[in-house]
Amino acid sequence: MKHLDLATWPRRDHFHFFRAFDEPFFGLTVRIDATEAYARCRAGGHSFFLYYLYRCLRAVNAVEPFRFRIRGEGVVVHNRIHASATIDRADGSFDFSYLPYAEDFARFAADAGAEIERIRATTGLNPGVAGDDVIHFSAAPWLDFTALSHARHYGRADSCPKISVGKLTEREGRLGMPVSIHGHHALMDGRDVGAFVDAFQAGMDAAD
Repeated sequence: MKHLDLATWPRRDHFHFFRAFDEPFFGLTVRIDATEAYARCRAGGHSFFLYYLYRCLRAVNAVEPFRFRIRGEGVVVHNRIHASATIDRADGSFDFSYLPYAEDFARFAADAGAEIERIRATTGLNPGVAGDDVIHFSAAPWLDFTALSHARHYGRADSCPKISVGKLTEREGRLGMPVSIHGHHALMDGRDVGAFVDAFQAGMDAAD
């Protein structure tokens, strides 16, 4: 982790401007093509949820502004970002998880699978991880949504990006899913979200 030099950061004025907003987060919803990724998971017996979360985290870690977090009056840049994801239970409840990112999918899936099993064996609600080196991630596989908003606690400092994925549906022979991305405008702009979407789509299309 390092501290961003605000004095030389081209966005320093934007940082101070948007940081003062009551609602500094902006959101965009896009459709990601998942045809190749879903086929790859079916063929390999992999969890599609864990695979697209892995590809999402790879893209997050590749786009530097998604690793920025507000600390006090400044900005830190994390070396690596993980996921705090909602995990469902059989009784209809859910809990927050901590899924550490690993560059190797097999390792990521093994660690994440163990955390999911742990959560599904518990009850109640854990308020989540204490650190800010995460994205807040959720899946709504019942809904092919076109927009999404989040519950927010405005009394608590929060600059973590929030990413949600919706229902996998077929259109004109291709499988796709909606992806909602909310970012803190003091730290990122639309072009950064665009870079993330391009990296995410490239990962979902990749053969490795």
